[in-house]
Amino acid sequence: MIVVLLCCVCVASVFGAQAITASKLVNGAYYAGDQNSNKITLMINVYWGTEYLEDMLNVLKENDVKTTFFVGGTWCVRESEMLKKIFEDGHEIANHGYSHGDHKSMTLEKNIEEISTTHKIVKDLIGVDMNLFAPPSGAYSKKTIQAANGLRYKVIMWTDGRDTIDWRDKDEELIYKRAIKNCHGGDFVLMHPTLATKNALDRIIKKLKNDGFELCTISQNLINV
Repeated sequence: MIVVLLCCVCVASVFGAQAITASKLVNGAYYAGDQNSNKITLMINVYWGTEYLEDMLNVLKENDVKTTFFVGGTWCVRESEMLKKIFEDGHEIANHGYSHGDHKSMTLEKNIEEISTTHKIVKDLIGVDMNLFAPPSGAYSKKTIQAANGLRYKVIMWTDGRDTIDWRDKDEELIYKRAIKNCHGGDFVLMHPTLATKNALDRIIKKLKNDGFELCTISQNLINV
């Protein structure tokens, strides 16, 4: 009886720990932040769409929101002034690789090269030592995690069900609904600089705030994790 009870406690503890951990850190990547909080992060991945960023920055400023921009190395080289503008507006700058390649199929050395090259570009342009990496298209492997961790980076993914898929779908209303539906504390909501996202952003922010969420950067969302 005692043995069975102890076994049940052990099993419950193990599976309980997995349930808590799974929604935050899975296979070395963070899929959410502090789930015991009211924090939500709009993670904005940038390789293109510069023409929409000025308006998006204005919306963020008007709503007193600071968030995290994951920037691609090739984009930073082309659009260094916009990178500086994002940083000067007080947003967190994070790494999105150099060439938007498939990190899952890359060697360890290539993963390191993609992350470190972009790190150096951003460091040279705005003096920031980034420590968050979002793999393009969400593709990563154990080698990606090893490369990132070796460079003192955390690997960041969007929360399950929190991808606006705005790169594909150009419907403002659809983007809005995907961004605000069934949100929970700790969520990372993925978006990009597109026309539909730009047009939906103000409503997204106001709705989430009205629902009691605090919009913050990835680092702020992870602070208690």
